[in-house]
Amino acid sequence: MDNFLMKPKVDFAFKEIMANEKARIGFLSAVLKIRPEDIKETRILNTYLQKIHEDDKQGILDVRILMNNDTEIDTEIQLSELKVWADRALFYLSKMYTEQIKQGQTYDVFKKCVNISILNFTLFPKETEFYSYFHIREDTRYFIYTDKMEFHVIELPKLPEEIKENSSDIELWARFINAERKEELEMIATKNPYIESAYQQLQIISQDKEKRLEYEAREKAILDYNQAMKEAKETGWEAGREIGRMEGREEGEKIGEQRGKEKSREQINRLNALLIQDERYSDLQKSVKDIDFQYQLMKEYGIN
Repeated sequence: MDNFLMKPKVDFAFKEIMANEKARIGFLSAVLKIRPEDIKETRILNTYLQKIHEDDKQGILDVRILMNNDTEIDTEIQLSELKVWADRALFYLSKMYTEQIKQGQTYDVFKKCVNISILNFTLFPKETEFYSYFHIREDTRYFIYTDKMEFHVIELPKLPEEIKENSSDIELWARFINAERKEELEMIATKNPYIESAYQQLQIISQDKEKRLEYEAREKAILDYNQAMKEAKETGWEAGREIGRMEGREEGEKIGEQRGKEKSREQINRLNALLIQDERYSDLQKSVKDIDFQYQLMKEYGIN
């Protein structure tokens, strides 16, 4: 046996950790701020890779849990920045909510639906706290309109630099998920019995050959996606310079290059955002390397 350990923030590893019931209860207790003893039952529902196209290798692997037979919880980890994350989370939670009712049923069948987003990027740049949670409330008097939908957001980059003796359970879980070194994982596991169970589960799955292959394939898909995003951004700059040089023949090289750069960058950024919003990741990757295909997509979206 080697010392290999999966990184908990790779969604495949997190999904496998949540297969451990004690770890699952501890995580939900920390995030939802309820006592572990009040969680009578948790059951993993269908966990699947959310993607639009068959050749989409990135997608998002979610973990869906039914708690106490009255609350459905969907947990997602997103490592690369996605500016439309809030819209995406709202879309999938709404979909999860509406899928509960069948033709002929009444509205009292609806269970509470919760989204937990664990993000490796900053979603709320003006806020400093790493953990935020949202309900549907009245704007001025703040009373709850309905408790059937709520959102919890953990922004890993905002974690405090140092761990304290009085760190909350949710901070310990966030640190555990964010940790990459064995020493750090072991230290955090000593501070919470539920995280200790999660760490034990992590050790077990890390030594499973088949799961390790699945983990490595998943990690590679995420790295490939991040590289495609980086190349898309760089391509936008290069295309902008080229258009700028072309327009510069009419308006002056310097002014034309700047205008063309801004115009092209704006067009490509808009295209990239739309492709990400529609989860067309494979098309996004292809457009990075194929300029003709990129123009074809711009025409499709009406980007001029």
